[in-house]
Amino acid sequence: MKGDLDMSEPVRLWSGTNGSRAAHDWAAPRRPAAEAPAPEEAPAPGQASGPRPAASWRGRLRAGAAGALAAALLVGGGVLVGDQTGSDSASPPAAAAPLPAASGGAAATTDAGRVYAAVADGVVAVQVGGGSGTGFVIDKRGTIVTNAHVVGESSQASVRFGDSGATIDAEVLGSDPSTDLAVLRVDPSRVGTLRPLTFADSDAVRVGDEVVAIGHPFGLDRTATAGIVSGLGREIQSPNGFSIDEVIQTDAAINPGNSGGPLVDGKGRVVGVNSQIATAGAGGGNVGVGFAVPANTVREVVPRLASGRTIERPYLGVRTAAGTAGVEVQEVTAGGPAQRAGLRSGDVVTSVDGRTVSDPDDITGALDDNEPGDSVTVEVERDGRRQKLDVTLGTRPANP
Repeated sequence: MKGDLDMSEPVRLWSGTNGSRAAHDWAAPRRPAAEAPAPEEAPAPGQASGPRPAASWRGRLRAGAAGALAAALLVGGGVLVGDQTGSDSASPPAAAAPLPAASGGAAATTDAGRVYAAVADGVVAVQVGGGSGTGFVIDKRGTIVTNAHVVGESSQASVRFGDSGATIDAEVLGSDPSTDLAVLRVDPSRVGTLRPLTFADSDAVRVGDEVVAIGHPFGLDRTATAGIVSGLGREIQSPNGFSIDEVIQTDAAINPGNSGGPLVDGKGRVVGVNSQIATAGAGGGNVGVGFAVPANTVREVVPRLASGRTIERPYLGVRTAAGTAGVEVQEVTAGGPAQRAGLRSGDVVTSVDGRTVSDPDDITGALDDNEPGDSVTVEVERDGRRQKLDVTLGTRPANP
């Protein structure tokens, strides 16, 4: 049906263009190449002709507001001049009194407002090349977490603290496209007071929990949006094509530029890192379905990236789908660990190292505690008979 939500390809939230990344991968609004610029309006009397200089969107907003004010003053001035020319004795109008304000002090702060006040100073803007995203501080050493798709292949980034703070250089310590996480570090002496955020146990998150997303959507400084956890256990595709599992779904509005920002709970603890949104159509805007990499994944990956380690993951080398009595092998990678062990397309995997599997995520979970080079026992059903195959795991390649 026209207008139905397309959940097949969530949009990553990095905003802008950066190097070799394909434009359609990133939710950055842009004018189609074939669209012609709007014709110039005829100059007003007394106004110089010729092309007007380009302005940023902020500049256009300010210019529009100033133009509207000028027009209002001109109209008012015309009426006043007409009155003065009609009578020399006309007196100026009395000044209008401002509307009254209710007394009794400030209104009570909302829960979202209290959370924002507690954590906003730990949220930063991240700039890499022509693109922008968000990050957040996790320790006093100047370590910052963001998304891998924000930094791309860059080894350096620019980070800005506060709404009007100075931009300082940050080193990219490591990046893991398989989980869409990256770690930066700034010199703490150039920042002043650092406000590290703390992590929650994302396994304790429940649907309906209130959350707040803080970031820099469309370059708007430290924007807070509130919502709930609207789903758990989701799966999204990582920048290098593998799956990220146990992802948190939220209806808090997140948009391009929110990438790498924190999704925090009612106590201001990070439950996830905002990474992607589902969109309806080509607009790239929020429709109330966003995804965050869970905090427990972040807690596992970030220390390894911060120490400069390359993360190697075990690799079986099969493409699978859920079956009626297990997980059906649809394709076996040529020369991969599974093929070398004798797995075939059409086999139904029933267990891995003694753990029963019923969907592809179960296989991933069964391998999580292993390292490349480990041996696992895969039990399959083939032609009505069960057999066990010993597989020596390989190292996950850069792409599927």
